[in-house]
Amino acid sequence: MVKHQPLQVYEKQVFVSFVTGIYGCRWKRYQRSQDDSSRWECTWFIILCSSFFLLLFWAYFWLVAQNDFNDFNWSVYNRSGEWRDETIPILASTTVGFSYITFLMILALFHISFGQQLNLYWVHKIGVLATLLTTISGVISVDDVWGDEWDILLVSLQSTAPFLHIGALATVTAISWLVAGYVVRRERSNFQVMVMVTYIIILLALYLAPLTFTCPCIMDRHGLKHRPDIIGRRGAPMLAPENTMVSFNRALQHGATSLEADVTLSVDGVPFLMRDRTLKRTTDVSKVFPSREREDASFFNWTEIRSLNAGHWFLETDPYWTVENLSTRDRSRIGNQTVCSLVEMLRLAARANGSAMLNIRKPPPEHPRYRSWFMDTLWAVQKAGISQKRVRTVTWTPDTDRGRVRGFQQTANEKLSIAEMKQRGITSLTLHYSKASYREIQEYLANNVSVTVYPVNEPWLYSILWCSGVPSVSSDAPQVLQKVPYPIWLMSQSAYSFIWIASDLVSLAIVIGIFCFQKWKMSGMQNYNPEQIMLSAVTRRTSRDVNIMKEKLIFSELDNGLSSTEELSLYPENGYARYSHGGPSH
Repeated sequence: MVKHQPLQVYEKQVFVSFVTGIYGCRWKRYQRSQDDSSRWECTWFIILCSSFFLLLFWAYFWLVAQNDFNDFNWSVYNRSGEWRDETIPILASTTVGFSYITFLMILALFHISFGQQLNLYWVHKIGVLATLLTTISGVISVDDVWGDEWDILLVSLQSTAPFLHIGALATVTAISWLVAGYVVRRERSNFQVMVMVTYIIILLALYLAPLTFTCPCIMDRHGLKHRPDIIGRRGAPMLAPENTMVSFNRALQHGATSLEADVTLSVDGVPFLMRDRTLKRTTDVSKVFPSREREDASFFNWTEIRSLNAGHWFLETDPYWTVENLSTRDRSRIGNQTVCSLVEMLRLAARANGSAMLNIRKPPPEHPRYRSWFMDTLWAVQKAGISQKRVRTVTWTPDTDRGRVRGFQQTANEKLSIAEMKQRGITSLTLHYSKASYREIQEYLANNVSVTVYPVNEPWLYSILWCSGVPSVSSDAPQVLQKVPYPIWLMSQSAYSFIWIASDLVSLAIVIGIFCFQKWKMSGMQNYNPEQIMLSAVTRRTSRDVNIMKEKLIFSELDNGLSSTEELSLYPENGYARYSHGGPSH
């Protein structure tokens, strides 16, 4: 007796095998399933999504925070006492983690699109969990060490919001294919309704999001003011050691119209330039005066300070990865740098017909020049031969010493009301970019208050401040801003409104079309005859990509059974088997 089993036709599914194999180590067809995913696997999918969005946020933060990498390393230095570029391992680990999680996320979405059961491989589960925990610990650490930097996210949206909106709209529109495929199923559940409502809310929020944007560069190009002046913040510290003569020269060569420096007073009353409280990071004090490397720099006399080298540290540590681009002559010049005095810097600014902005650090109360710090600074300005009107002073105790610096152009480093500024005689403000909102800048400029924003090292930040009308910016990278002859993007309000409305309408049309197609597809499958589906599988044309599983014949003996001479002939070309009784053929 011969029993026939239905002829089965299997198509090669190389891509599906690749997706399920990489995601869940299910390389064989029999290992895959189109059943609903278990709650456990759905939970892991939620963890994967959470990791993806957290890493997306983390990667975007570090992308825009490049503007402040120098300040980040300095903050770490103040805590650890060792200068290292801590951004390199962070950027490397973020790139690897984000690439890995994004790849798994794409594979998971393909699973959903193909109707395959989610089954994340245990190795990937460990990887996802490790990546998530590492990112969370990184966020906590940055919040502890560099908590103020979160403000850059809101500032960056003034430049990136229109483009992020288009990207998010395209992504959510594409996801409508998966949402529609899940919602239009024959079975109905409360969870389907929740998914649909959530998707609609997200879509509507994206459609209306531009109403909340504040983008200075969405303006009439005729209203664009002149290019902001660039102030060399400690010179050009990415090209030469900060607060040295070669650094200030480099800043002027790259378009800086003013120089900014940190002023400290020596024990014998000579103002010199030093950012740190100690001399350890930027000089060889640990070799010349090893017992005094952690001593306050203001307690050294000028002769001792002048004997220190202020350039070797730059060549040895290469803090900005720029030393390899230096010529032999430049390296030799940098290697011979000494600590710069205030008089030297002011004379350079005067020769270049520029101005200077001084961040004066008052000496501690036990310092012998504590009561005469202002007179010592004034003496240095007069000795340099530069007009006091071209010198701006920023003292970090404005209420106690403001009256003693008359004659200089006075500036404050904090936001003040217009009335308070007039009362104190302040004519300009020096504000961190996170503290200067677009509306406040416009208010200050309308009242003839000059505003300088710091630190501005990236073209996108320079562009939005340019569009805001800021007259000057303080930068660690004048060589970068010099290459920005125009805002990186500028668009009229009418042009952006057209793009916004058009993109919303196109997205809405695509979403409606996808839902209608999925509904039509599902209704067609429900009305299809199952026997026709089986016959269509059998009669499908042969090709190189189709493997036919031959019909299995199960033999069993009945009573006397079948003789050994019985012959079976199989004709795969027509899908049928023929049985014959006879002897062996010759």
